[in-house]
Amino acid sequence: MTTPQISQDPMYLMLRDDNVDGFNAARESGQACDLTGCDLRGLDLRKLNLAGMDLTDAYFRGSDLRGIDFRGCNLDGASLADAKISGCYFPAEIQAEEIRLSVSLGTRLRHLSAP
Repeated sequence: MTTPQISQDPMYLMLRDDNVDGFNAARESGQACDLTGCDLRGLDLRKLNLAGMDLTDAYFRGSDLRGIDFRGCNLDGASLADAKISGCYFPAEIQAEEIRLSVSLGTRLRHLSAP
């Protein structure tokens, strides 16, 4: 298990400063951001555009993720402990029970890509 990291990536720091709109605008303009292994705990991330991002080992404990579309994202090793996930779309490869266990017990998601 990896320890969640506080990255110095400017886009990651936007999320830590509750600037979801700025993050989305930067992504739309083509800026890249690496959120693998990042500490995203306790953040309000509603309306966040994560389309196709690699979120391996991301730590979402207690975050508000309502309505986020995670389809196309890599969530292997991500933790959703105590996160609000109402209205989220998750990759079809991740079983509902796996998501439930991550939210309720903090287990890391096992996201194996479809063959």
